[in-house]
Order: sequence, then C-alpha cells, then structure tokens
Amino acid sequence: MFPFSVSKPVPVTQEVLDAVGKVLAVHLSYSSRAAQRGRTPKFPSYFMKATSSLALSGAEVERPADTELLQFEGEIALVIGTEARRITPEQGWAHVGWVTASNDLGIQDIKYADKGSNVRSKSGDGYTPLGPVLLPASELDPERLRVTTRLNGAEVQNATTDELLFSFGQIVADLSQQMTLHPGDVILTGTPAGSSVFAPGDTVTIEVSDAREAGASTGELTTTATQANQGFKAFGNPTKVTDADRIDAWGDAESAGIAPAENPLTPEVRAQLEAAAVATLSTSVKKAGVENCTIAGLTATKGTRRVIGVARTLRYVPLRQDLFKQSGGGYNAQKRVIDSLNEGEILVMEARGETGAATMGDILVTRAGVKGAAGIISDGAVRDLSAVTDIDLPVFHSGAHPSVLGRKHIPWDTDITVACGGATVQPGDVIVADSDGIIVIPPALVAQVAADAAAQEAQDAWVLEQVEAGNAIEGLFPPSGEWKAKYEAYKAEQGEN
Repeated sequence: MFPFSVSKPVPVTQEVLDAVGKVLAVHLSYSSRAAQRGRTPKFPSYFMKATSSLALSGAEVERPADTELLQFEGEIALVIGTEARRITPEQGWAHVGWVTASNDLGIQDIKYADKGSNVRSKSGDGYTPLGPVLLPASELDPERLRVTTRLNGAEVQNATTDELLFSFGQIVADLSQQMTLHPGDVILTGTPAGSSVFAPGDTVTIEVSDAREAGASTGELTTTATQANQGFKAFGNPTKVTDADRIDAWGDAESAGIAPAENPLTPEVRAQLEAAAVATLSTSVKKAGVENCTIAGLTATKGTRRVIGVARTLRYVPLRQDLFKQSGGGYNAQKRVIDSLNEGEILVMEARGETGAATMGDILVTRAGVKGAAGIISDGAVRDLSAVTDIDLPVFHSGAHPSVLGRKHIPWDTDITVACGGATVQPGDVIVADSDGIIVIPPALVAQVAADAAAQEAQDAWVLEQVEAGNAIEGLFPPSGEWKAKYEAYKAEQGEN
C-alpha cells in the first residue's frame, strides 16, 4: 500500500522508496532519441528494474571496478496512484498519482550479457534515483512537462513531452494489459537525446517541471558517481565493451572519442567510379574476387544518370494476414527506414522479384529525396510510376502496379543483408547504378575496384583511338604482343606507372 495522498506534493524519503511495488521502464520513447539511434519503434517496449536500485536525491552511485561506461538518463517518472488493469490509453493518465524526476542509470559494459533485460546493467544498487519531490499528476498537463539534465552544471538534456512517441496514457494502458499496476508502482518513461557517460567525481542533476510559465518543479535530483573497488567476478559474465557500445553510451562517435568509420567514397574514388562504365566496374569487381555483383532486370527512372551511394536495406516478406496486421500497417519498417535515410544513401529493397504489388509510391520517394538519399532500388514494383518518374530522385524498379503493400508484401526488417535482383547486398556496400546496370561493391574493395576500372577505361580509350585510326581488332582489343608494348610505351610517355 502506498500511504500518501495524491492531492499534494510528497517529498521523496526512504519511506516512499520502501513503499514502491515495482519499477518498469520504457526502452525508447522520445523522437530525438529515436533519431539518434536510427530507429523508431511502432510500439513501446519495456524492461524492469529491481526496487533495490532505488535511491534518494544526493546519493552516490558506484561505477564498478574495471568498467568505463556508467550512463545517465534523465527521465520523467510516473508513480501510479490508483489500481489499473486492462484500461484504455484515454484512461491511463487518470491512474497516475504523481510525477517526479528519475535517473535511469546503467553500466553498459555488461549490457551485452542481459540480452535486452537490462537486469545487471541497470539494476545495480543506487541505479534508480527518484525525487526529490512527487508532484500531484492531477495538477499537471502530461503534454506540457519538461525534463532537464545537467552534467557538472552544464545542460545536456532539455526536452518536453510534445516529442514523445507514445503518450503517458498509452504507456500505462499498454502495461496494464498484462499486469495490474498498483499504487506506488513506478514507470520510467524513457530519455531524450543527450544521455551520456559520467565518471567518478561527476555529478548529474535532473529536474522535471511544468513547461508552462511559472509551473511546478520536482527540484533537482542529484547523483554523484564514485569509483568502486569491486568489479564483476569470474563466476559470471565478464564485462565487454565494443566501439558500438561506447558510441551508444556516449551518444555519438565524437563524444566517445572514436574516429568515424572512413568513408570509402573518397573524392578520388568517387571520380573514378563516375568515369567508369558499369560494364567496366562489373569486370573490375569480378577481378577482385566477387563474381555475383550485379542487380539485374530493373528499369531506371532517370536513364543514364549515374547514381553512387552507400546501401541501406529493407526486406519485404510474403503476405501473411496475421503478420501484416501486426507489422504491416502504421509506422512500419518501410516508413521508418525512409525516415532514417541520410545524405548519399541508397535504399535497396528485397521484394523477391514480386511485381504483383507496389513496394513504394510517390510520397515515400519524395520523402527519401528530401532526406538527401541518392536513390532507391527495388526488385519489386512501384505505384504512381508517372509521378515517381517526375521526381528528381533516381528509382530502379521491376515495373508498375497500382496496389499497396498488403496485396503481396509485409515490410519486415531493415539494415540487414538482403537479396535484390539476384545479388546479395549488405548495409554499407557501395552501389553504382544507371540504366546500363547496377553494381554492388563491398566497401573494402571499393578503392581497388575504382583504380582498376580507371586503368581499364584509360586502356579502352587508347584502343578506341587505334580502331578509329583504321587498325584491326586482332591483338589490339585487348592489347597483346606488339600492341601491348605500344600501350605500355604510351603510358610511360604520359607519366603513368
């Protein structure tokens, strides 16, 4: 029983923490955080934290020995005021008794071992500070709340609830479908962009306030990190940190001190790819050891215009009505990947060569263009072909069809290895495409392929000059014997190696 009145602010004391029944937390709920992570969920998902992780404002939290990634997350915490079971989103907010600030702390060095449960990474002692004051929810507008986080006095998070992907009412209702929410249960509602790492000696403060002028405030929830002498022992999973973990914990590669991955499309390489015929590139990729490098059978909306970019991927699976109901509608994988495209990327769609329903239409193609994508490739059909053709973004497709996805396809998953037009494509592969064909180049081979193709183009240009001068093909195309010697002499005169 949570023995406090919902009609007035309540200071968070040890008595309050002792009365908490369970602690539930949302994985991802702010649009800024979703953009940072490069994925936007259709529905909220959750994990649980131990009540022994609860702590008061002003408490210290230990970073275990031999770890580096103690992460803070400023969040709005909801405290249930009245029992909720199988309620609707419209009813959800009425079951919230109080609102306060929380720091959803975690140690990312052990996160890999939790497989999404966050049991060890986020349930350490002191890893859920709350307070310092519970504000009555009845006096607040859930759409007009603000969370502000400061690291050693510098503001690092400042977001309002108008950027929530899921309303508080939806979150409460969704959780109530499977479990009864009792007075005193706590729901941590996710963090906006700006969450990062803090070290021993650093102090994080979090404040939740009414975003309206002169609104109420929880006051600052303060947590200071200290260094523990004990770490993770050998009888359990050891800690393990990758650069991806560091980037995730710090928020971006620069903050984590990690140099961004080298772009394989340097200006020199891009210029060489621009100048080489698709047929030449195909030969050069095969010489580099990759035989099946061509996406075949597609039509280009922009003809011979050359498109060069880095692959993102989307896979459609065959229609199954129950799965389409679950994953096909709303903000599905197709729309999410379109929204997450970056400058210069090419979206490659696996549609199994099925042309009995469209894989995109003019609105999604327009959105991809606005995002700065270099092109879209699908081995399925398109809707609104005339309109799509008029859009400046190059699109490669297998034909036109007026029907929507649900006739044949379910957009299933993104940024995985896919099969398109008979070729395997992985995220990060370099794509070179025009109406002559589409070439897939593994990023590790791009510089080699581009240089080889440039050398081949130079040789072909010289051969063409000899043919135009009236010379016969035999021994000249490709150069061998005497003609090979002449070409090598020509290169030496031009100062080539």
